[in-house]
Amino acid sequence: MNDMRRAAPGRIRIIGGSLRNSRLEVPNLPGLRPTAERVRETLFNWLAPVIDGARCLDLCAGTGALGIEALSRGAAAVQFVERDARAAQALRANLARLKADGGQVAALEAEAFLRGTAQPCDVVFLDPPFALELWPALARQLEQGGWLAARAWIYVESPRGPAPALPPNWQLHREGQAGEVRFALYRRALPLS
Repeated sequence: MNDMRRAAPGRIRIIGGSLRNSRLEVPNLPGLRPTAERVRETLFNWLAPVIDGARCLDLCAGTGALGIEALSRGAAAVQFVERDARAAQALRANLARLKADGGQVAALEAEAFLRGTAQPCDVVFLDPPFALELWPALARQLEQGGWLAARAWIYVESPRGPAPALPPNWQLHREGQAGEVRFALYRRALPLS
């Protein structure tokens, strides 16, 4: 299987850290689009200097592969947000089975979650369903709602092509493409007053 393709349901594995080679049970749900192993490997190579001890937010978590990979690599805590109840339940089951401490799952729409009480995060994974085009709205809520630490890192996964509209103080650090997917890591700069 080409490592740039998406993994089949039930076939996702954690690629690094304390949970390396652990398999995630993934429900077969319409629109569920796990981040490819090769993309995760590249992303976590980029994040290696900052992931240990980080507080993370996996928004639109889906399988939770990004957040679980972060926990495996030493993140202190990951808040998973997933609107689909079946995906959220599968994510809870995977966290329990892997004994992945530090993960909490909220079964809510991302927009509703971000209207709650903010806890600033060091790393945010922003990978909403492509068809919903939620990047600008969610990015605005993250930026304005107090969800981002002063120099937070934000991972954005979107369709190949132009980048989605994001806050001007999110500075592109690195980017790549895999098939029809654009993946990019941004660093937050403090907004100008």
